Amino acid sequence: MSLSIENMEKLQKIGYRFVGNNRHAAAKICHWTKKSILDEGVCYKQKFYGIESHRCLQMSPSIPFCHQKCLFCWRDVSVTETQWKGEMDEPGEIIDGSINAQRNLLCGFFGNDKANKKKLDESQDPKHAAISLAGEPMIYPKINDLIEEFHRRDFTTFLVTNGMNHQKLENLKEEPTQLYVSLDAPNKKIFEKLCIPQIDHGWDKLNKSLDLLPSFNCRSVIRMTCVKDYNMENAEEYASIIKRSNPDFVEIKAYMFVGDSRRRLKWENMPSNQEIYDFANTIAEKCGLEIKDKAYESRVVLLG
Repeated sequence: MSLSIENMEKLQKIGYRFVGNNRHAAAKICHWTKKSILDEGVCYKQKFYGIESHRCLQMSPSIPFCHQKCLFCWRDVSVTETQWKGEMDEPGEIIDGSINAQRNLLCGFFGNDKANKKKLDESQDPKHAAISLAGEPMIYPKINDLIEEFHRRDFTTFLVTNGMNHQKLENLKEEPTQLYVSLDAPNKKIFEKLCIPQIDHGWDKLNKSLDLLPSFNCRSVIRMTCVKDYNMENAEEYASIIKRSNPDFVEIKAYMFVGDSRRRLKWENMPSNQEIYDFANTIAEKCGLEIKDKAYESRVVLLG
């Protein structure tokens, strides 16, 4: 399946570049990649985990596919499919296309006197793949081969999943460098209201994925997107889930009022830095973790 021309054009206008023949994969330059090249700051992932922002490739192999229609998602969820449809491109094609797209999108910086020339040169040879742009990457039938091919090319990989496909996660032969599982609700009721799963037993499937985290050898992270007046409550329930799944880190991040989420939520649903810090501190106390770091610009706190 590929997106309609109208939806593709809409995404291209905001910086997406579709790659491959079947138009289910895309790359997009991250805001922090541009900032880093201009020496105006770096992504919190560089601060927390040492990932160089100017050498990060933000991409997804499954743009149209996801199991959920989260209220806080910045994309148009009306075009989302829950199961793979149509032909697919091979991992190598997707990676080659994504790297070429990144280079083309960055070419304008070569005429910018403010650009750090060393970083700009290095950006042409990305070494980190953030498999997280949009859609659910575990739906791509060859996700294992994609991670393996990235690693063969000496990339590090961050794989972000909503946890709806626990069986595929359990059978993942090639582990990413870092595995993120999203935990955006403390219980089933809030989960169904905020994440709007499009498949049956979504809450149970998420918990089965979280229970798999201790079996992974790679670094594991629970990622929480906090939406004020929706899921910033029941800290005890969050703490119980975190203790059970025992991740290496927990990222507690504010929902940002951007993209299509503005049609579903309000500006007031975006928590302040102080609200995020206080909520993170409460959860940390209840599950025996510590606040390890924070990034003010991204409204995110790291527990470990």
